[in-house]
Amino acid sequence: MKAAVCREFGAPLSVEEVGLADPESYEVRVKLSACAICHSDITYMDGGWGGSLPAVFGHEAAGVVEQAGNGVTRVAVGDTVVVTLLRSCGDCYYCSKDHHSLCETIFPLDTTSPLQDRYGKTLGHGLRTGAFAEQVVVHESQVLGIPTSVPMTSAALLSCGVITAFGAVKNVARVVPGSSVVTIGTGGIGLNCIQGASICGSKVNIAVDLVDEKIQAALRLGATHGINPVNSGIKDEIERLTDGRGADYVFVAAGSATAVEQALTLVRRAGMVILVGMTAEGVTAQFKTLNLANDAIQWSAARWDRHILIRHSSSGRTLSGRQFETRRTGVKCYPWKGSMMQ
Repeated sequence: MKAAVCREFGAPLSVEEVGLADPESYEVRVKLSACAICHSDITYMDGGWGGSLPAVFGHEAAGVVEQAGNGVTRVAVGDTVVVTLLRSCGDCYYCSKDHHSLCETIFPLDTTSPLQDRYGKTLGHGLRTGAFAEQVVVHESQVLGIPTSVPMTSAALLSCGVITAFGAVKNVARVVPGSSVVTIGTGGIGLNCIQGASICGSKVNIAVDLVDEKIQAALRLGATHGINPVNSGIKDEIERLTDGRGADYVFVAAGSATAVEQALTLVRRAGMVILVGMTAEGVTAQFKTLNLANDAIQWSAARWDRHILIRHSSSGRTLSGRQFETRRTGVKCYPWKGSMMQ
């Protein structure tokens, strides 16, 4: 099969013929129809988080199950599925507390890779998935059956960026109707925080970004207000929109120290700051510990809400991955370089 192989950080990817092992017990092989590009993939491929090469990245995918290993019960051959990087045992300490993304179990695919190049050298199973390819082998807990009515491209987008943001809004912050929400950074994660806050019934849903076009996209997806800090004083404007108190919730969906530091000045007393954006290795933020006395800071990871998201998407409700499609291309012809993929 064809796959886009990362052999050097920051360099163009190499589209190559690679080998893919058959699935072992509790694993499935999926023929992919779509794979979205996540900023996490770009950061890894540009060397921002280190790691070992060569590897195949990509982890937001959708396709059809073509082969199932012994013991697989969650899906069957022929099922249409989304594929994610999340895998879990369902039995460990964290799984028992419904924190499946923090599963403690070591799976065979955590220590071995099903991918080899044409010379027989092992290729890294990037982000537990290796989906910049025509097929993947993953643990059965990484796939979820979806209705055939959901477009594959939309399903792929729902499998990571949307659930990460929606989980932060619904499960971590537990945004309530009538609340005030600020989202700093309106890339893919930020826009989905805004979608999620809108679905949860926020009254004031503020998008903050340095790019006016992104703010306009946020307004189309449910933001009630947009602020570009270049054009207006962000703190004063947010206080004006929240009766002088500051926001109930501030989601940081930008991977910068400045965004984290700024968030603490925008949240009300006893409010919550939720860190959703991923920073590069070594980035640190500074703030006065006194500022934390009446605030809560939470870090968010993707949660197990794929079923909910698929229902929203298939029913035509507000939450959707379709609105984030900007370009389609095949694995054989894309300009596979991290900076171009942004």
